[in-house]
Amino acid sequence: MVNVTLSIPPKLKAKMSKMNYVNWSAVIRSIIEKKIEDFEVAEKLLSKSRFSEADLKKFMVGVDEDFRQEGRRLLDEAHG
Repeated sequence: MVNVTLSIPPKLKAKMSKMNYVNWSAVIRSIIEKKIEDFEVAEKLLSKSRFSEADLKKFMVGVDEDFRQEGRRLLDEAHG
């Protein structure tokens, strides 16, 4: 097996150290495996699509604005 080094903030390291019963290598490995599966599915879907990078950028602007509006609505509701 190959070793990989990653950087984490000191506060996160301190929290991880308190949970010395957790196999963090296994946790990270499973997260990476899941993300790779997600990317492979996305790549497969995109390979059959005519959706361009420019289309994606336009779409994401709309999504970002939708999230901002929903966030504002929820804040307004919370503050009465």
